[in-house]
Amino acid sequence: MRTLSNSELTIKVSPHGAELCSILHDGKEYLWQADPAFWKRHSPVLFPIVGSVWENEYRHEGVSYALTQHGFARDMEFELVLEQEDEVRYRLVDNEETHKKYPFPFCLEIGYRIEGKKIEVLWKVINTGTCEMHFQIGAHPAFYYPDYDAETTDRGYFGFDKTEGLHYILISEKGCAAPDKEYLLGLTDGLLPLDIHSFDEDALILENSQVKEVTLYDKEKKPYLSLYFDTPVVGLWSPPAKNAPFVCIEPWYGRCDRARYKGEYKDKDWMQHLAPGEVFNGGYTIDIR
Repeated sequence: MRTLSNSELTIKVSPHGAELCSILHDGKEYLWQADPAFWKRHSPVLFPIVGSVWENEYRHEGVSYALTQHGFARDMEFELVLEQEDEVRYRLVDNEETHKKYPFPFCLEIGYRIEGKKIEVLWKVINTGTCEMHFQIGAHPAFYYPDYDAETTDRGYFGFDKTEGLHYILISEKGCAAPDKEYLLGLTDGLLPLDIHSFDEDALILENSQVKEVTLYDKEKKPYLSLYFDTPVVGLWSPPAKNAPFVCIEPWYGRCDRARYKGEYKDKDWMQHLAPGEVFNGGYTIDIR
């Protein structure tokens, strides 16, 4: 585990999955501490898929591969390649184990940089092979609800950089989505009220770059933390029917399969593509308010 600190923040990062495991501000923990009774992770990086492929199987050039939800990177050991006072970076490269699940040579770097009350999360994907590479990458950070009280139903609010006309889709079956049916996100005075039933139907998925900012507010409508991103998709989630103390804000360059999808891997919704030698740079920022 590596620790970065400044006058405002202390964060901790594990080499296992290059996962952010703690965000402390004024002695208060903001990042979910992975109680397995609710969810055993903190903030996994999803690669080379986001969500599930239909029946945990995908096809590339006539060959079928098995891959479980959110891919393999979150469960692998990364190498520390940079450590500075305000930044750490980790690296994962393809190997015999990854080739069984994913046929592309790659280099994946994940970094974290702190400045003031902001954490910049940095992703770099390099195609080290000789053929076009297809992949998805996404975030899954879980944040404690401010002033969580298990005996009450209200949890706070989400705010966005748009206050009307937002639509979402839902997971329909086997962890896969039904993108052809959209629902209007019901905002009240520009905010989405959150309660114990907000995620009864699993994640709310906003596609087509509808928003670039999500803010979690407390019950008094005071900003608690914000995420800034440039991803085409963002997921909002808390475990259904568990009255969990946390909520996830998940910027994604990708999305789970549409239900019953049996096409080619490269043709999945929201797939990213890299020519040989090309580099993809992405990520997002967490701002403790």
